[in-house]
Amino acid sequence: MHVRHLSVVDFRSWQNAELALEAGPVVFVGANGEGKTNLIEALNYLATLGSHRVATDAPLVRSGAERAVVRAAIIAGDRELRVELEISPGRTNRARLNGAPVNRQREVLGALRAVLFAPEDLAIVRGDPAERRRFLDELLVARTPRMAGVRADYDRVLKQRAALLKSAGAARRAGDLGTLDVWDGHLAETGAELMAERIAALQALRPHAAAAYAAVAPSSPEFRLTYATTLPVTLPGADATTLPTPAELQEALLEALAQARPNELDRGVNLVGPHRDDLELGIGELPVRGYASHGEGWSVALALRLGSYELLRADGLPGGDPVLILDDVFAELDGERREQLALTAGKAEQAIITAAVPDDVPAQLAGTRFDVADGTVRRVG
Repeated sequence: MHVRHLSVVDFRSWQNAELALEAGPVVFVGANGEGKTNLIEALNYLATLGSHRVATDAPLVRSGAERAVVRAAIIAGDRELRVELEISPGRTNRARLNGAPVNRQREVLGALRAVLFAPEDLAIVRGDPAERRRFLDELLVARTPRMAGVRADYDRVLKQRAALLKSAGAARRAGDLGTLDVWDGHLAETGAELMAERIAALQALRPHAAAAYAAVAPSSPEFRLTYATTLPVTLPGADATTLPTPAELQEALLEALAQARPNELDRGVNLVGPHRDDLELGIGELPVRGYASHGEGWSVALALRLGSYELLRADGLPGGDPVLILDDVFAELDGERREQLALTAGKAEQAIITAAVPDDVPAQLAGTRFDVADGTVRRVG
C-alpha cells in the first residue's frame, strides 16, 4: 500500500498543498514550524480519523477558515482508492470514498492503513492509562475497522449511563432502577466485545514488540506487555493459546457492575468497564513507568510502533503492507535505535519521513525528497 497523491485545503498552516508521492522512502525536510508535521498529520488523520497531537478537530482548521479538506489517492494492491474528509468543527464531518458520500465517516477506515511513530509517542510510555488505551484501540481498529463502530457504541453507552447515574437519586429512593439494569446490559455487551478484541490484539502484538525491543535494546531485560483489568477474569500469558471469550467477559462485567452499583450511584460515575483498563509495560521485573530511563522510554515507544507495523504486515490484510510514517524522530534516537528504525523503514512499501535537516535521515532512506519552507512544498529529488 502507498499514497500516490495527497491534497490538503485549509488544514493547519496549509491553505493549499498538492503532492504527488511515490512508493519507497519519501522525505520532507524543513526547519521547525514550516508545516512538515502538518502534512503527515493530515495523512494519519485519513488512517485513524484522529490527530496524534490534539484531542479535538478545531486546531486542524486553518485560522480564518470554516473547514479543512484532506484528500488522498491510495494504491492498495491492484486498485486505487480515493478518500476525502471534510473536517468541520462543531458540525458533522463528511467523507467520500471513490467520489461517493458515505453515511458515516468511519466507513473510510481501512482504505489507508498506517503506523505513525512520533515524539508524542513517549506519552504512551509515561502518560496516563488513556494514552495506552488509545494506542491499543487504534491498533485493533487498524486490524479490524468495524471495531471503530464498537468503540463508538461503547462511548455512547458510557455517556448515557453516566447521565442516568447522576440523575438516579429519585429512582433509587423509589426502588426503581430498571432503566439502569438495561444500560448495564448494553455496557456489558459492548464492553465485552471491545475487551475481547483488545486482548486478542495485545496477544498478537506481544512477540513482534518483544522482538523489536530486543533489537533496539539487546542488552536490556525482556520487554513485557500485560493487559490490566479489575474484572474477575483470568488473562492470558505470553504463551497462551486460549483467550477469554466475549461471553465470559460479558458475565464478568455484569458481576462487577452489580457489585459496584452502590458506589456508582453514590458517586454518579461509571466505575466498571474497559474504559478503566490499562496496558502495563515492563522491562524485566520493573514497570516502565517510573523506572525506565529516557533512552529506555524511547526504546519501548519504538518497539510498540515497530511491533505494530510488523503485526499489520503479518496480518496480510487486503491492500498490502501499511504505510510507515516517521515524524522527526531520527534526530531523537541514538545510533543503535536509528539503525533498527532505518532497517524497518527500508523494507516498507512506503515510508514517509520528516526531518529538520537532511543529515538526520539515514542514507539508505534518501528516496524522494521534498523541501518545505515559506509556505510551500517543493520536490527536489
